[in-house]
Amino acid sequence: MHWAHRIRDRFPDGQLYVNLRGFDPVADPTPPAEAIRRFLDALAVPARLVPVDPDAQVRLYRNVLATKRVLIVLDNARDPDQVRPLLPGSAGCLTLVTSRDQLADLVVSDGARSVNLDVVTAVEARQLLAARLGSALVDAESAAVDEIVLRCAGLPLALAVVAARAATSPHLSLAALASELRDAHGRLDTITGDDAATDIRAVFACSYHALTPGAARLFRLVGLHPGPDVSAPAAASMAGQPLATVGPLLTELVRAHLLTEPVPGRYACHDLLRTYARERGEEYDGAAERHAAYERILDHYLHTAYSAALLLGPYQVPVDLAPARDGVTPEQLAGHEQAMAWYAAERSVLGAAIHHAWASGFDTHTWQLAWAISNFLTRSGRWQEFASTQQVALAAARRLADPAAQARAHRLLAAAYLRVNRDDEAYDHFQHALDLYTRSGDTVGQANTHYKLAEAVSRQGRLPDAIGHVQYAMRLYHSAGDRFGEAVCLNGIGWLHAQLGDCGQTILYCQQALAIQQELRDRDAQAATWDSLGYAHHHRGEHAQAIACYERALELFRERGDRYEEATTLTNVGDVYTGTGDPDAALVSWRRALVILTELDHPDADAVRAKLP
Repeated sequence: MHWAHRIRDRFPDGQLYVNLRGFDPVADPTPPAEAIRRFLDALAVPARLVPVDPDAQVRLYRNVLATKRVLIVLDNARDPDQVRPLLPGSAGCLTLVTSRDQLADLVVSDGARSVNLDVVTAVEARQLLAARLGSALVDAESAAVDEIVLRCAGLPLALAVVAARAATSPHLSLAALASELRDAHGRLDTITGDDAATDIRAVFACSYHALTPGAARLFRLVGLHPGPDVSAPAAASMAGQPLATVGPLLTELVRAHLLTEPVPGRYACHDLLRTYARERGEEYDGAAERHAAYERILDHYLHTAYSAALLLGPYQVPVDLAPARDGVTPEQLAGHEQAMAWYAAERSVLGAAIHHAWASGFDTHTWQLAWAISNFLTRSGRWQEFASTQQVALAAARRLADPAAQARAHRLLAAAYLRVNRDDEAYDHFQHALDLYTRSGDTVGQANTHYKLAEAVSRQGRLPDAIGHVQYAMRLYHSAGDRFGEAVCLNGIGWLHAQLGDCGQTILYCQQALAIQQELRDRDAQAATWDSLGYAHHHRGEHAQAIACYERALELFRERGDRYEEATTLTNVGDVYTGTGDPDAALVSWRRALVILTELDHPDADAVRAKLP
């Protein structure tokens, strides 16, 4: 890592870094697909350009890097399979991988060059301490430094922790620090050998026991946190204390080198220190206290994510949340932009929290958190992640034997499967959801499912059946007083009539839908309705009206960042221009559509490509 910093100026197009958490004591290793998505975000690839298929995301990542000189650091890798998808494959880039594993397969199959790092030598250890404490102090207490070096066993992290303790406790001599290390007991067994002189626990204890009681407790709680990092507000909820109280404690932990602050307001912990924190928690905190702290952090994320979900989709049916535990202070979000920003910052933590909550038996938190982030994952094009979280949500709902939760999870998992072209599985899950909603008498749940089931049925070519599903959904929405749902269904019926060739009916239904959507200021739904109207006018030979409707749809699709629908509409615009005898304008639209579909690696690209000369 030190070497990577020294050579970074050789890579003018930037550096990429990811902690793959290969040996993290709490979190699962970072999936390659998640790391690729983070890299695409870091490379400023718009979310609308990111394809659904993970293999296509890898191809896009490598294409973006093909002409660049970028340094890529893959830290703490678990195995070669975690690394291979992240290799750029371009001669201008350099990849540095760190791991506790030898990763010999990368040397054999991928041409990697192996550099085995030993612990630092005694001379290097003294140099490290001198750089942090000053040569005068190190020379003045040479015997104590020798013992500190011995007790730290050549581990740079251990030396850094001791140096931080000495630097922040000027009243404490190095001899006293050496004595503390000598007297400490116990070891992190997976890291050290049988020799007590190489006991890293003693090193960590040296700084831990110097903490104030509040900071020591907060450090212990950090070991319970499920994510790769924690924000200050989340840490406050985990501790059950006001942010004003927890802020100085976080600063104390950073000064003691027990936490780092990689970006302002977010705190991370080395995996060895996290192991130590968990051990101290098991020693000093009762099981009930640790359970309550873990439930508080889940409550923090759930209640904040819930408010964010309602900001993104005010018309969706909310879930019934239990009150947050005492001491939890959910974050206050003031609108759509803040909600999206919060989701973006916490996405990795939320994914880890969902899977960790499931593994820990917090089933209600699991499915409700998965529901709360589903809209964000759909909007940002993270459909594989959407499917993964809903699979866990369904498992949790089943373990709870909660039919309502199972119905939601089946419906959302089906919607995710439609996005990744797993149509048959989507249809089965919609049917399960519909059965559960019908048994419980949930009218809106039935309506939501019938409407989405129509999409699955229409993709099977069963258009009359699809119309029946949407009409039934509209009746259910009307009985529930849900005008938003009614409007969506009016457009859906209109669109399906167009597929059957009755474009007059399409215009009648879609004009009704548009009037309601404009009254409700639902711009997402308006985009789809304008597209339906454009299609209907085109197939009636009303080319000017068709182009006007399509242009309005394009404006709204671009505003909401829906690249696939933008490409579909551009394809349709090209077809209209062909009918008007303007082949040049048609080619322009088709080529724009092809660029988008190619970037998305979507199979529709072949049909558009066939239109070009």
